[in-house]
Amino acid sequence: MSDTPTDRIVIVGGGIAGVSAAEAARKASAQAAIIIISKEPYLPYYRINLTRYLAGEVSNKELEIHPASWYKEKNIDTLLGTELSGIDLTNKTLTMTDGSTQPYDKLILTVGSEPFVPSITGADKSNVTVLRTIDDAEFLLNNCQGQTRCVCIGGGLLGIETAGALSKRGVEVTLLEGYNWLLPRQLNQKAADILQRHISKDFKIYKGVKTREIVGDQCATSVMLDNGAEIATDMVIITTGVRSNTDLASKAGLKVNNGIIVDDTMRTSDPNVYAAGDDAEHKGIIYGTWVSSMSQGSIAGANAAGQHAEFTTMPRSNMLKVLGYDMFSIGEINPTGDSDEVIEGELDDASYCYFMFRGNHMVGAILLGSLKLSAALRKAIEKKLDCSSILRANKGVLDVIEFLIMLPHK
Repeated sequence: MSDTPTDRIVIVGGGIAGVSAAEAARKASAQAAIIIISKEPYLPYYRINLTRYLAGEVSNKELEIHPASWYKEKNIDTLLGTELSGIDLTNKTLTMTDGSTQPYDKLILTVGSEPFVPSITGADKSNVTVLRTIDDAEFLLNNCQGQTRCVCIGGGLLGIETAGALSKRGVEVTLLEGYNWLLPRQLNQKAADILQRHISKDFKIYKGVKTREIVGDQCATSVMLDNGAEIATDMVIITTGVRSNTDLASKAGLKVNNGIIVDDTMRTSDPNVYAAGDDAEHKGIIYGTWVSSMSQGSIAGANAAGQHAEFTTMPRSNMLKVLGYDMFSIGEINPTGDSDEVIEGELDDASYCYFMFRGNHMVGAILLGSLKLSAALRKAIEKKLDCSSILRANKGVLDVIEFLIMLPHK
């Protein structure tokens, strides 16, 4: 427990960073008033599981991070359906869109990010949407029934999972990716080709294509590509990435780059304000992953309550859900110099491993077909374990796997 409890900690944002901040703050201080403000009218939920909800794998109730009773037991207040409109750093006051105000002693901004929608002609039509909230998912479920056709623009993690989820609902899905292979941030081309081989039975995939226009009057009827080809559709989903929500922080006078700039304690340029999750930029990096958001939120909450904790850089990691085919990617996957060394190989028709080393340390990896080694990989990379014994061996995939299997669990 903190010896110097803060009277009032206000957390803006109901994602995993915000909930983790509240949980850590309460653990650090039994006395502090803790308030979570969320613009959505729902209790904080697992945004990462929206595609599983689309696929019918989890229910609406199962999306909740905690039930209402948890917040009551922890004495954490929730203001739902309440949107922030302004921050007064001098008077330590928040203004909401309904005109109400909230004072704070410490403020934690976990306002996340918003979908990035490119300037595509026709992107404002009534049946063109994004997938970021429960309401977005409900819109898709209500409008994708029977033999509906759908085009997903963007072949990143969200686009692939959304395409897979809707195909499970019987929707005829076409996925468009502008790059030459899927998941270019997470996979090399060989891994991407293997992944596509296993998922292309569920939906159509077009790579290396650009969207020129979404065609139709009030509703989209087709998507026109830059080569003039048109794909008929009843629904368009744009999954082309996200942008951090920084406008209010910037207007308030906080230092902002691509995200709200924070130090190792997740403190912003104002000593009474912290930021965590998709809106926070730490040492030039916006992580945008579930694990990092949870970690940053916990550190921000503990520090806001008077403790001292620090966030250290961590390798980005991603997994695929919904598709029924396992994919795990972590750290750096593209060699950048002569000291980088790659060991890779297919174990069978469904499994592929890729390991990248820099010096005597593993810095990145890809697993396809099985996730059994994911925890060991995370440990080896995060703890910068000495891998020289592997590099002195025959440099085979099985040597690396054996090394990872033999690592202590703790």
